[in-house]
Amino acid sequence: MPLLAVNNLKKSFVTRVLFEGVSFEVSEGDHVGFIGVNGCGKSTLFSIITGRESYDEGSVVFGHGTVLGTTEQTVAEGEASLYDYVLSVFEPLLRIESELEEVNAALLNGIADDKLIERQHTLRERYEDNGGLTFKARTRSALLGLGFTETELSKSVGLFSGGQRNKAQLARVLLSGANLLLLDEPTNHLDIKSIEWLEDFLSAYRGAFMVISHDRYFLDRVTNRTIELKDRRIYQSKGNYSRHMELRSTARELQLRQYLRTKKEIKRIEGMVEQQRRWGQEHNFVTAAHKQKAAERLKAQLVEPEKESASIHFTFTAKEGGGNDAVVARGLSKSYGQHEVFSGLDMLVKKGEKVFILGDNGCGKTTLLNILAGKMRPTSGMCYLGAHTEAAYYEQTMTGLDPNNTVLNEAWDKYFNVISHQDIRNALGAFLFRGDEVEKQIGMLSGGELARVQLLKLMLTRANLLLLDEPTNHLDIPSREALEQALDEYNGTMLIVTHDRYLVNRLADRILHMTAHGLTEYIGGYDDYLAALREAEGDSQRTAAQPSEAAKQYKDKKAAKSELNKARTAVARAEKGVADAETELEEVNNLLARPDIATNYVKAGELSKRADEIRQRLEALYSSWEEAEQRLASLEEGEGL
Repeated sequence: MPLLAVNNLKKSFVTRVLFEGVSFEVSEGDHVGFIGVNGCGKSTLFSIITGRESYDEGSVVFGHGTVLGTTEQTVAEGEASLYDYVLSVFEPLLRIESELEEVNAALLNGIADDKLIERQHTLRERYEDNGGLTFKARTRSALLGLGFTETELSKSVGLFSGGQRNKAQLARVLLSGANLLLLDEPTNHLDIKSIEWLEDFLSAYRGAFMVISHDRYFLDRVTNRTIELKDRRIYQSKGNYSRHMELRSTARELQLRQYLRTKKEIKRIEGMVEQQRRWGQEHNFVTAAHKQKAAERLKAQLVEPEKESASIHFTFTAKEGGGNDAVVARGLSKSYGQHEVFSGLDMLVKKGEKVFILGDNGCGKTTLLNILAGKMRPTSGMCYLGAHTEAAYYEQTMTGLDPNNTVLNEAWDKYFNVISHQDIRNALGAFLFRGDEVEKQIGMLSGGELARVQLLKLMLTRANLLLLDEPTNHLDIPSREALEQALDEYNGTMLIVTHDRYLVNRLADRILHMTAHGLTEYIGGYDDYLAALREAEGDSQRTAAQPSEAAKQYKDKKAAKSELNKARTAVARAEKGVADAETELEEVNNLLARPDIATNYVKAGELSKRADEIRQRLEALYSSWEEAEQRLASLEEGEGL
C-alpha cells in the first residue's frame, strides 16, 4: 500500500473551484516535485493532507505505518535555545537518555539489582537502535548546514527572525524520523550554500517527500517525480522538473495535432453529409444519417487542447548612451559601529555586461547594492556610475512601494506625463492586473503581486543599468521564465544579487563571489562557477611553480564572452537601424501616394529625394547587418552554440 493516496479530491472557495478530480499516490522512495502557478492551490492541498483544511469531495488515505512530517504555520517562540528547540524533536530518545542516567546513577551507588541491570541493558539497546549515539551530532550538523552559526545555537529561538525560525522548524522536520515529508518552499530564506546542503540531504533521504518549490535548479537535483497543478487538474510524470516540462511539451503538441486532425475529419464528414442531402435520394439520406452519427461520435471524443496559463510578458528597453565603465568601486567598505560588513571591495562592470553577485547570507550583498543605488553611504572608499548611466533599483524588501496607493496609481504616478492612461492599463494587463484588480491597494497584495508591480515600474524607467536584489523571489515559474526572457533581451547593463541558480546559468557573463574581504571573479554561469571551484581545489594541490591551466582557460573564456556580447549588441543595433529606416521609408512612400502630394511637384520632388537617401542608407545598413550576423554566427560556432 502507498504511503499516501489522494482520490478525486475537490476544493472550492465560495463560487471558485480551486481544483477537482485530483488523484495521485506517493510510495516509498518517491521524491515528488509539486509545481504550479501562484494561487493554484498547492499549499491548500498540503493543508488538506495534514488535516488543517477541509475539502468538498474525495478522500485522503494514509498507508499503515506512514509517519507524516510537515512544517506548521507558526513556530513556537518560547525561551528554549535554538539547539534545544530542534533537539526536542527527539523527545523519546531524550526520555530514554534521562532514564538511563537515573539507572546508571543507581548502579554507581551500589544498588546491585538484576532487574535494574536488565533495565539498563534494554534501555541502552533501544537508545542505540533508534540513533541515540548520533542524534545530537545530526542536530548540530543540520543547523550548521542550514546556515546557523555555532554562537546562534545557544540563542533563544524567540529572538530569531521569522525566516530564521522557519529554518529551525525545517531542521526539526528533516530530523523528525518521518517517512513522508511535505515541504512547502523549503529553500525560502536559505542562501546557496544552505540550499546545496538541503539538496544533498534530500537526495540521500530514504523516505518519501513532496516539495512545493519554484526553484527549478533545486527541483532538478532532488526529485524523481513531478506533479503539476494547473487549471484545477493535475498532470504527472516520472522525472525531475526539466524532464516533466519536456514530456508536457511533447504531450501538448501531440494533443494539438490529434485535435486538428479530428476537427478536419469532422469537417470532411459533415461536407459529405451536406452533399448527400443535396442529392436528395432515399439512399443518400440513409448515407447522410450514417455519416452524421460518425461525426457526432468524433465530436464526443474531441478533447480541446490545453490552454496556456496567463503569464506576464514584457520587455526592458534601455536608453541609448552610457559610458563603457558602467559601475566602478575602489576600496569600498561598510561598517556598523564595530561590526565590519565588508572591506577592500573593488569592482568594475562594463557597459552591456550581465554580472551576478553571489555570497552567503549576511555578507553584505544588499548593502552593496544600496550603496551603488545611492541609498546608503560607504564607510570608506569610493564608487560611481559611468557617464550618462541611469540606474533603476529593484529592492528585495519592496519598501519603495506605497501601501496606501492603488496598483494603478503606484504604476502611473511617476509616468503620467509620458504614458497615457490606456497605455498604463495595457501595461498592467501584461503584468496580469486586469479589470478591477488595478484598484487593489498595494498593502493588500501578495508577495508575487508586489513583485509584478515593482517589475512594471522598473520597466517604465528605461534605465540603462539595472540593480536587482533577488528579483525572482515571490515569482512562480512562468513569471520567472518571463523575467529571464526580458532580461536576456535587455540591451543595458545588469548587476544582480540572487540565489536563483537557474537564472544565473541562463544569463550570467560573470559571477562575483562576495565575502567580507571583497569579490572573487568567475567567468560564465553557475555551472562554470562550480567547475572553477573544483579546478581551484585541484590547483591548490599543485606546486606554486606549475602554471594554472584553469587561469589561462578563464582568461580566454572571458575574452571570447566579451567578443560574443559585442557581436550580439552589433546585430541588435543593426536590426534596429534597418527597422527604423524601413519604417521611415514606408512613411515617405505613403505620403507620396497621397493625391494632394502627387499633384504638388515641389513637395513630391522633395519626398522622392528623401526616399532615395533612405534607400541608400538602407543599403549600407543591410550590409552592416549582414556583416554583424556573419561575425556573430562565426563566434557562436566557435563557442559551440
